[in-house]
Parts: sequence; structure tokens; C-alpha cells
Amino acid sequence: NFTYCPATGLAKGNEHSEFAGWAFPFPGVFLTEEFISEDEESEIVELMDRDDWKPSQSGRKKQDYGPKVNFKKQRLKAGSFTGLPNFSKKIVAQMKACSVLGGFLPVEQCNLDYMPERGSAIDPHFDDWWLWGERLVSLNLLSKTVLTMSCDSEDSIQLFPTFSEENGELSPLGSFTQTSACKNSGKEGINCILSPRLVPSKEVTVAIHLPQRSLVVLYGDARYKWKHAIYRKHIEHRRICVTFRELSAEFSAGGRHEELGKELLEIALSFQGRPV
Repeated sequence: NFTYCPATGLAKGNEHSEFAGWAFPFPGVFLTEEFISEDEESEIVELMDRDDWKPSQSGRKKQDYGPKVNFKKQRLKAGSFTGLPNFSKKIVAQMKACSVLGGFLPVEQCNLDYMPERGSAIDPHFDDWWLWGERLVSLNLLSKTVLTMSCDSEDSIQLFPTFSEENGELSPLGSFTQTSACKNSGKEGINCILSPRLVPSKEVTVAIHLPQRSLVVLYGDARYKWKHAIYRKHIEHRRICVTFRELSAEFSAGGRHEELGKELLEIALSFQGRPV
């Protein structure tokens, strides 16, 4: 019932929903369009398709480049992991130009193949945070889709009116006030006060539109407070998602498993990998 606006960082109420005309700041999303060229996209997909795609859950297929992990028992080892694929070296280098990806060192890459004929989807979920760090980076290839964000929290969200009659424009982030005066169009000189509105977080879903060849980063609240999903109705053609993950603090400098983290990063960034 809300759509994320990359230009303002706001989740804006959809036109035909009960939240039309309302918005709230939605932090923790970085989206850049045309992250790679059409030629680069074609080359990457061709190289992926030379390797086998393994069946995955919910009508998807996958290729994994990463350590062997048992998340329930919190155990991992390098196993047959030989690094990220060679074609990702250039993608990772390009990430350095993104403001939110300073110091991002991917230790795992997962390619997921979605097809409408297979009913491909993924239910609302959080990515693990014992092993994986704050920033989740995904490159969306071959077709557009929608990432749907939802929240199970008992909290409420404070909504603010998005329109002022003077200019009819969406209020920019940071310009919201506790009350917003507007002229009542029916009665000259009478003001109506639009106060912020509280709604339960559970009643809110936010659509993040991902164009073909776009790169999206989830971090902060979008990573730890909001679940993300891809619904069947938003897979119209073949779609490949390339997700890169970094290590959590526990496996980074000063962490309990720092040495294992160093070993895994060394393997990952050799860029000599085949799917495990």
C-alpha cells in the first residue's frame, strides 16, 4: 500500500489505497539504475548459463559461491568454496563508486533464477545476521521486478501528509512538521490542520521497484526491521538476482572469528570460483 521513492527516500501511500496522500521516511535503501550496461548484462548471464543451475525453493534455481554453512547450528567451513566467479571482479570494483558501499568486501555470492512458468517467488524473510553483515547488495538482471517490504513489529509508523495545496508537490524528506496547514478548497479563508497519523507497522507494505540492471542495497532498518520478499505476480519474465553479502562483526577485525573471516575473504576475493 506504499511505494518507495528513491529521489526522496520516502514511502508514499499508493493512489487507490487508504494511505493516499500520506508518506513516511523509509531509511536503509540505496538504489541505482543502469548499474551495468546491456552488453555487460548479456555477457554475465551467458557466463552464468555455462554452469549448472541447481533447484532451489519456491520455483527458483540457484548458483552459490560461498562457504558451507549450517545456520541452525552456527557452524561453517570453507568446504569446496574456491572464491567468487571471475566475472564478478568488475562488478565488485564498480560498487566502490556507491556512497553506501565504502569498505564493502563480499564473502559470498548467490545467483537466483526466477521464471514465471515455475511460479518463482520468495516469502518475506530476514537474511541471517550471525554470519552476514549489515549490507545486502543485489543486482537485478533480465527483467524488472518489485521487492516487497513488510514488518512484523508491534510498533506504529507515523505518517505525514504529502501534499500542500499551494504547490501540489510531495514534501521533501526532512520538511515534515508536526502539523501542516492547508486551505480548505471549499471555504475561502478556513484552514484545516493535518496532523501526523499513526498506523500499526503490520498494516504497512512498501514496494521497492527494481528496474532491469539496477543495484539495490538494504541496510539499517531495511535490513534488520523489515522483511523482504518477491511475489509471483512480480515475476513477468526470466529474472536473475545476483546477491552479494559481507561478513558480520563476529567474523571481521576484532571479532570472535576474525581469523576464519580473513581466510574466507581471501578465498572469495581470489575471483577463481565455480558454483559450490
